[in-house]
Amino acid sequence: MKPAATSVPFAGPFALGTLSAPDGVPFPALVTPDDRALDLRAALGEHELTIRTLLERWEDAGPRLRVLARDDKAAWQPLLGLRVHAPVEPRQVFQSGANYRQHVIDLEVAHRAPDDPRTVEEARAEIAALMDRRAAEDLPYVFIGLPSAITGPYDDVFLPGWAEKPDWELELAAVIGKPGYRLSTDEALEYVAGYTIANDLTDRATVFRRDMPAIGTDWLRSKNAPGFTPLGPWIVPAESVADPGDLRVTLKLNGDTMQDESTKDMLFGVARLVSYISRTSQLLPGDLVLTGSPAGNGIHWGRLLRDGDVMEGSITGLGVQRTRCVAEETGS
Repeated sequence: MKPAATSVPFAGPFALGTLSAPDGVPFPALVTPDDRALDLRAALGEHELTIRTLLERWEDAGPRLRVLARDDKAAWQPLLGLRVHAPVEPRQVFQSGANYRQHVIDLEVAHRAPDDPRTVEEARAEIAALMDRRAAEDLPYVFIGLPSAITGPYDDVFLPGWAEKPDWELELAAVIGKPGYRLSTDEALEYVAGYTIANDLTDRATVFRRDMPAIGTDWLRSKNAPGFTPLGPWIVPAESVADPGDLRVTLKLNGDTMQDESTKDMLFGVARLVSYISRTSQLLPGDLVLTGSPAGNGIHWGRLLRDGDVMEGSITGLGVQRTRCVAEETGS
């Protein structure tokens, strides 16, 4: 699959991306909905600039970028034909699990013990009640991902030979714009520079440890293979996203819709997730907060990823990513 830009609208007057000529050096770019791209290194006179270093001074950069987006005399170039890389290289990736009500219900039902005496309907009702209590009274579930798992929004996704049940998990990702520690829920969104799309692939066969079940989940093994997190294409500024709690998350597999849910189904919204993470960890500019995946994963459909599959993921106002799965010939 050619990893080049495609004409896809996004919300607002501009977005940020990391682009390159087909064989060139990646550069931080300002992108407009009319398919133009501006190399921000030249436009801002900073040859070492990256999207992450731009985010490190986001409050000052934002107004200047808005002016540049309206500057018809700037050195614009056509977006089409440029290669699109992951929009940012984060230092930290925070991933939220079990954060969509219907998704958790589906997974719990799918993983019921063979001797569970409950009917499917009884199990769903009990789990639904538990999720409602959790949203009202409990805390988010967050774990750490590796930046090395990130790949571009149009790059091929390589399925390791050891991954028996590779699955998709399309997610809204918040991009942090300034350092934050011990933030309240009320102030948390002030630290979000923008939003992008992440597909947080998971090998379902290695989520739970087989050698010692008491250990629990093994997110290192199941989620962090190289390229298991296609990211982008763009970072859309938070000011252009009216309500991150009301966006449509849609994933198509070979043209068939598998996930199609609103972020309204999240148990813990962006503000609560960012606040919760900041109670323990220092948030840094460019960090990603993945907000969990809605219902409709492969484990639910009984159809996991395989060689040649094409995933198309979109979120309202953030564009579209398209990735093809390629099975590795050997694995360990």
